[in-house]
Amino acid sequence: MEFDKQYFLEMCNKISEKTLMRTLDIVYTDAGPDFLTATMPVNSRVHQPIGLLHGGAMVALAESVGSAASLILVNPDKQEVRGIEISANHVRSIREGVVTGTARIVHQGKSVHLWEIRITDEKNRLISLCKLTNMILPKR
Repeated sequence: MEFDKQYFLEMCNKISEKTLMRTLDIVYTDAGPDFLTATMPVNSRVHQPIGLLHGGAMVALAESVGSAASLILVNPDKQEVRGIEISANHVRSIREGVVTGTARIVHQGKSVHLWEIRITDEKNRLISLCKLTNMILPKR
């Protein structure tokens, strides 16, 4: 079956209503057969006390885009995705603007997906490099 980018982006944004993704204003913006991209504004709502983007907000963006990306590779009517491990290396700080998280598949097994999520600023500078492991389960 051919990948339907528009349908997938609409689905990801719809299932994010009334969730942390909406609270953080995360919007899914681009997708392909092996990647997913989302944006998040950087403002006082996601700052740590000294006015920089909070590392936890970056990890929330990374886990959101990486978990949703696994939906590209499974049948969501029959399977569910669970994040089981995430790690992040924050390499640059940012005070304002928009960050973009792009998840790309590293390993696609039947029961485990490994994603690399690169979070960049508006100048495409690396802000954080994350790794997410998802477990794929039968839907209950």
